[in-house]
This record gives sequence, structure tokens and C-alpha cells, in this order.
Amino acid sequence: MHVLLIEDDSEAASFLVKGLRESGYSVDHAADGREGLSRATEGQFDLIVTDRMLPHIDGLAIIELMRGKGIQTPVLVLSALGSVDDRIRGLKAGGDDYLTKPFAFAELLARIEVLLRRRAGAAHSTRLKVQDLELDLLARRVTRGGREVELTGRELKLLEFLMRRAGQVVTRTMLLEGVWDLHFDPQSNLIDVHISRLRQAIDRGTDHPLIHTVRGSGYVLRTDS
Repeated sequence: MHVLLIEDDSEAASFLVKGLRESGYSVDHAADGREGLSRATEGQFDLIVTDRMLPHIDGLAIIELMRGKGIQTPVLVLSALGSVDDRIRGLKAGGDDYLTKPFAFAELLARIEVLLRRRAGAAHSTRLKVQDLELDLLARRVTRGGREVELTGRELKLLEFLMRRAGQVVTRTMLLEGVWDLHFDPQSNLIDVHISRLRQAIDRGTDHPLIHTVRGSGYVLRTDS
């Protein structure tokens, strides 16, 4: 499991990174809000743990900006601000949990496990929705703004893969392994052709395209341009 830790206190960050890695997590660390927002919106993470009071951009602003881009990665907020109003503010900003400092590391681990279990459960949903795009996996039915979208089996699988990772950059390697079950790059335009067809089907006739190319990285399904 890949975790992003956003924490400006170097001593606290060192302790948390060490503890999380010893608990089996892969951890990236961002030392301020600006770097944290960049990593959160461009990287592939299973969970984000962020301090609330950060240089440049505070933790709640990071969450609001993420949610505005359609990124639904679970976020655990860490903060010395522990009043009821502060916790409510954190949750209303889009945080999934709020842990007040100081805290026991064992409790942090327990809360992380709960959020990851919740995310795993959501990943098995048979109905997916991103803005006005809806996918019913049982009926194998796709609609965009109420318009029926006809897709092949492979295009449907590709769309499901992108929708389950809405807001996150998906690399060519991830697509080859997750959609085609290939563990090597056939050096062909296989992905480009299918993405192009999916784009035409999903975004045709709309002013707000959902499928975007991220140069040098891959693709992302998101609501902003």
C-alpha cells in the first residue's frame, strides 16, 4: 500500500515515515503544502496522511483542491487543533478521518487500516459515477448525461479501470497490466487506439471532456481541463 505523508515537522515526519515503513507501507514524504498538493494530484496513492497546519497551503485546502479535481483518495488529517468545530471543519473539507495530536502510533495504524478497508470495499462497487458519467457493471451499461454510450468489452474494462482511479494519473504500464494483463510493453499503439476510441464515445458532443492525456506520464479521468 502506497501512502503519501504531508508533514512539515522534520522530526515528526521522520518518526512517522519510519513507523509506517516498518509496518509494511510504502511511504512518500512531502515537507510542505505546495509539494503535498503536487504529489497528491499527480501521484498514485492508496491513502494520504496530512498535517493540517502547513507552509504555503494548509492541509484542509489541499483536500478541498483534491476533491475539486475529482480525486477521491482517502485522507487522514493530523492536527493539534482538536475542538469539535475543528474536527467538523476537517471532515466537511473532504477529510475521511481526523486524528488529534498527540496520538498513539497504534491508533494511527488502526485508523489507516479502517480507511484502506473502506476503500477496498468501495473498489468492488458495481455502479461507478464520475460527474455525469455512469457505469453499471452488472447491466454493462454506460451513460453520459443520460445519453447511452455503446462500448466494446475491452473499452468497458478500460473505462472501469479509469473510473476506479478517477483523478489519478494512470500510466501505460498500469493499463497494460490491469486491462490487457500484459507484463511487457508490446511497443505498439494498442493503448492509444483504445483511449482514442473511448474518448470519442465518452466525450463526443460535450463541452467538458473527462479523459485527459498527461504528457510523459499517461492518462487521467477528471472533471477539470
